[in-house]
Amino acid sequence: MKNSRNGKNETFRLNKFIAQSGLCSRRKADELIESGCVRVNGKTVNELGLLVSAGDKIEVNGSQIKKVQYTYIKYYKPAGYITTMDDEKGRKTIYDLLPAEFKKLKPAGRLDKDSTGLIILTDDGDLIYRLTHPSIKIPKVYRVVARGKMNLEHLKQMAEGIEIEKGKIAYADAMIVEYEGKDTVLQVTLYQGLNRQIRKMLDFLGYPVISLKRVTHGTINIQGMKKGQFKYIKPRELKELLNQLAKAEKLAEQEK
Repeated sequence: MKNSRNGKNETFRLNKFIAQSGLCSRRKADELIESGCVRVNGKTVNELGLLVSAGDKIEVNGSQIKKVQYTYIKYYKPAGYITTMDDEKGRKTIYDLLPAEFKKLKPAGRLDKDSTGLIILTDDGDLIYRLTHPSIKIPKVYRVVARGKMNLEHLKQMAEGIEIEKGKIAYADAMIVEYEGKDTVLQVTLYQGLNRQIRKMLDFLGYPVISLKRVTHGTINIQGMKKGQFKYIKPRELKELLNQLAKAEKLAEQEK
């Protein structure tokens, strides 16, 4: 089963259509259009924002291209597995657990070995680029249990930024959900994607992470899922995610 945004009556920006054919990146597609290498229904075009559909004949350097059907899944990663395809250290990866047909899919962002929760996997490189680009602020929400009792001052420090590595300032919006004995349960929202960001921030504050689970990425969540389970992302869910991305991209453009 594959989710598709194909539909002959559905329109797409020309550069996006070319990128989603798998031919090249969206930026490279812009260059091809501007240099006169693209024809739509037999006519050379140079308008980047031109709207086309799957029913149009689109050629790049004389060769016709078609929009690819992509696969989108959400996966509830268990602890003890890394998210790379191959590991030179021989560690277990999520691809050891997933069906063979999903080995072509790549993660839109990673979770470290000890963390659990949501990973979006797809062969849509354009979507991965948009979900992980540092200028596009797509929220990722985590449920974190930290050792020790934190207070509002610690949350303020996380919001104002903590230098987790030389020259790298990490930011996070956090709220205290509850206390479990001597430990603190947090909801943490990130708009960055720095390596082991939450763990390093809490280590700096003196409250090491006991457990960390990603519960949402953008509009996608793992509600009702079990560890190790995957589900296809429904067209409605994908549309909601793309709408959120479009708004975030517009905001990023305005802030330049």
